Amino acid sequence: MEIGIGLAVAVALITNLASLLKHRGCQAAPAVSIGSPLTGLRALAGSRWFVAGWLLAGVGWLAHVAALSLAPISMVQAVLAGGAVTLAVLSQRLFGDRVEPRQWLALTIGAVGLVLLVVTLPQPHGADSGFSTAAIIGFEGGLILLAAGIALGHRSERFAERRGVLRAVLAGLLFALAGIAIKAVLGGSGGLVMIIPLVVVIVACGASAQYSAVGALQGGGAIETIGLMGLVANAVQIIGGLLVFGDPLSPGALGIVLQGTAFAMVCFSALLLPSTPSGRIAASGRTLRLRPSA
Repeated sequence: MEIGIGLAVAVALITNLASLLKHRGCQAAPAVSIGSPLTGLRALAGSRWFVAGWLLAGVGWLAHVAALSLAPISMVQAVLAGGAVTLAVLSQRLFGDRVEPRQWLALTIGAVGLVLLVVTLPQPHGADSGFSTAAIIGFEGGLILLAAGIALGHRSERFAERRGVLRAVLAGLLFALAGIAIKAVLGGSGGLVMIIPLVVVIVACGASAQYSAVGALQGGGAIETIGLMGLVANAVQIIGGLLVFGDPLSPGALGIVLQGTAFAMVCFSALLLPSTPSGRIAASGRTLRLRPSA
């Protein structure tokens, strides 16, 4: 388990850096479109920033899978969430991006809330990969319906100003869907009858998550987009660990109160993450400190 947690720490750093590199590449590429996906893919493939980020993300994904095989999903995702503050540090120090005070606060509150949630859980034993068929079908099915609703609803003119935020939330949900399915496959419960549909979920949701993430990265700032995707993905997978894989809740009343407080902190941090209009204007004039350019 200690090795799994150590891998999760490395994944937090690798994933944040990879996401920032992909964000830089996405900003210079034409907007992706379902009507002409190959055009967008060719443009992204020609960006050294995006390719470098994609390759680094692949390394992070392999390390993430290894971490999930060794430790409970709730603990792994809490470590990843706790590394959210490094996103702001990397963005500011390496890329020269402006991080608003409210975004520092949002990342800190969200990270502390998710870490508090897991700290109040009883000490687990082993990787906790077992699950019931009904639990995973109900949980994953509910997430699929929620993701479908967001995918359809974000096109409405009512949400025109929040489309970037909704795409980030959608990408986070899809990443969570794939992550929970990966954890279930690693456990091997249910035999081929369950493993085959779970692999389909991993491939379909993983690909859809990448597409949604690109759209979100092209339409929003690095901190609000990457931070919100990570926050949603980590929070949902922690809940999945509790409901699907039976990660134990706190046995005492004080622990339950603290866990409720932790979830409230996560929700509050999600409201703080999006940039203010002035912040978006300031971010548009940022300078880049890394080389080479795309």
